[in-house]
Amino acid sequence: MKAVVIEEPGKFAVRTVDDPAPGELDAIVKVEACGICGTDIHVLRGEFAPTRYPIIPGHEFCGEVVEVGSVVTNLSVGDFVAVDPSLFCGHCRMCRLGRFNLCENWNAVGVGSVDGACAELVKVPSASAFPVGADFPRNWATLVEPLSCAVHGLDQFGPKPADNYLIYGAGTMGLLLAQLIKHNGAGGLDMVETNQARHALARRLAADRVAVSADDLDRPKGWDVVIDATGVVDRLESTGAVRRRSHPQDRRVKRVELTDDGRRLRVAFWEKLTNRSGPLGRLSGRELTSLRSLLLSAVRAPSD
Repeated sequence: MKAVVIEEPGKFAVRTVDDPAPGELDAIVKVEACGICGTDIHVLRGEFAPTRYPIIPGHEFCGEVVEVGSVVTNLSVGDFVAVDPSLFCGHCRMCRLGRFNLCENWNAVGVGSVDGACAELVKVPSASAFPVGADFPRNWATLVEPLSCAVHGLDQFGPKPADNYLIYGAGTMGLLLAQLIKHNGAGGLDMVETNQARHALARRLAADRVAVSADDLDRPKGWDVVIDATGVVDRLESTGAVRRRSHPQDRRVKRVELTDDGRRLRVAFWEKLTNRSGPLGRLSGRELTSLRSLLLSAVRAPSD
């Protein structure tokens, strides 16, 4: 089959490689569509530590099952699937807690040490492939993975109707987050995006207002929730985006961000804030909350 192979950082080519063969619990997927994520750029540049070369990239993808392993029961040949690319060990502490996205031995299709979907065929664990309805546009299914990351990020703090939001970044993740928030009943949704060519789409999909800087948005009481979908930490540190709201008993400013130079969506509590005079430093002084979100979780807590 034909595949894109990153042979080493900065060097890639289209090569003819062997077709993948399934293990007893695997499925072979004929790739319909594969997205290019910011992580893929880091893999190409040699900036993503888990990557082992050579590797076939591609972790946001969908396609048709063309072969299954001997004991696979959840999939059939002909199923059209979206795939969770993360690979979990299943036995570390985080996996035993059901937090597979935080697996201590994490690997992933296309970005770790397992070949990905910039190819005609890709091998995946059958448990990581999820059938997509026949009425769903096939190439849209490649967005299931990034959309799942956005959903998992919002799950970390539980959006409330009527909250006012500020999102930094109107790229793919920012726009997905914005649409989820808008449909959840946001009181207001503003976005900051330095690339003005993205403004019209952001407004059409979700945003009430879009500006190149938070300073251009007239909101003296600030926002209830501030989301960074850029990974540019200094951008939020250097603005006045985080401000105390008018009700001191509910001073919660949440942050969901793409961190590690924008490589992945993480959730973690910051252990320290170096610039205590800046807006992020003021989080701790006002008992505000900051969160990060990592990847997606196939396990979600039941709703009340």
